[in-house]
Amino acid sequence: MSECLGCLLAAKKLPVHVVYEDKWVCCILDGDPFNEGHVLILPKRHVEDFDHLENEMGIAIMQAAKLLSKVQKKLFQPEGITVCQNGGVFSDLTHFHMHVVPRYQHQNFALFYLDEPFNNAETKEKLAETATKMRERIRKMI
Repeated sequence: MSECLGCLLAAKKLPVHVVYEDKWVCCILDGDPFNEGHVLILPKRHVEDFDHLENEMGIAIMQAAKLLSKVQKKLFQPEGITVCQNGGVFSDLTHFHMHVVPRYQHQNFALFYLDEPFNNAETKEKLAETATKMRERIRKMI
């Protein structure tokens, strides 16, 4: 599905900041992050909805979410992590993707679901630096 934005991102055919990948998934920094370290987990094969995931792919996604949560906790000291997935008409991509988002108490996470831009220019500017930090931490952990 070469027209699918999620497939293009997972195959790195568009500019992305990869922090982790394996046989099943490609994990990239969200290009419009809610917070520093906000990651998208994308299956490498086209899948649209959660209930269409192969068992092995689902396991790989959950293992990646666990690893990324540990990395986010170590690097960014969030007060919590939100792991979420929006399917059907609520998906920005026509491709399954899971968000792993470091969170802080003072923030209103409802803003995540609004169509208003985040105040994240500074975070966007350091995506490459953030990706490097996360990849280095992952290398130490696996």
